[in-house]
Amino acid sequence: MRDACFFGALIVYFAATALQMIGVALRRRKAVSAAEKVFVAGLALHTIYSVWRGVEAGRLPLANQFEFASGFGWACAVLGVFLHARMKQDWVLTVSAPAAFLVTSYAAFQPMEIKELMPALRSTWFGLHIGSAAFSYAAFAIAGGLGVYYLFKLSKGEDPASHAMRQADYMAYRMICLGFLLLTVVILSGAIWAEQAWSSWWSWDPKETWALITWIIYAIYLHQRLRMNWQGKRMAILAIISLISVLFTFAGVNILLPGLHSYA
Repeated sequence: MRDACFFGALIVYFAATALQMIGVALRRRKAVSAAEKVFVAGLALHTIYSVWRGVEAGRLPLANQFEFASGFGWACAVLGVFLHARMKQDWVLTVSAPAAFLVTSYAAFQPMEIKELMPALRSTWFGLHIGSAAFSYAAFAIAGGLGVYYLFKLSKGEDPASHAMRQADYMAYRMICLGFLLLTVVILSGAIWAEQAWSSWWSWDPKETWALITWIIYAIYLHQRLRMNWQGKRMAILAIISLISVLFTFAGVNILLPGLHSYA
């Protein structure tokens, strides 16, 4: 029954994505309005599942690749619902609903059994470190999605100076600011945690190294935005390229470069 909530959320995320795409493509307001309600329902199911799993496990459900991926997808949905409620813009769901569906789909292919927490993970830093990572990745995913959206609208002849395009560009920047701040928390809390667990602030573990590489890439993005005043198309392309580093840090490292963080 618990896992039914997870797969129910996955199905509902897909339905919300399909309704949103159909509504935007065919300019059907009823479909877009329905997508919003369905997406919120998916988030509710996902939240029920996460709380249920956490209660059964006796800890935050973020201790392995499945749980972290599920938390990542949940964070995409949380940010999407929050931003849509604040901004009332269709492009918010056009980006966040597919992000939540795709990341949660990845989670569905991971082993779902609940396991005991590794001794190294039994720390007060557990929630801050891994929770910050989930929301950091979600913010970057939405920013990368906005980059794709921006380039797509540009290819369709949308004026870069229009309010919608400038708003999407600025929101991608805001999401990257949020993600960068949270990734900084991830790296600093991880260093403190590593010193406590393994008596070493930094071990050049593949996950640590790629987190640092990702941080540097986004630092370059912010430098170009704030110091060089880059906007629009160049920033959209850079947001997409930067997201590739996030995805490799999230999943690629586990597959190709196993290390101390192979559990996540």
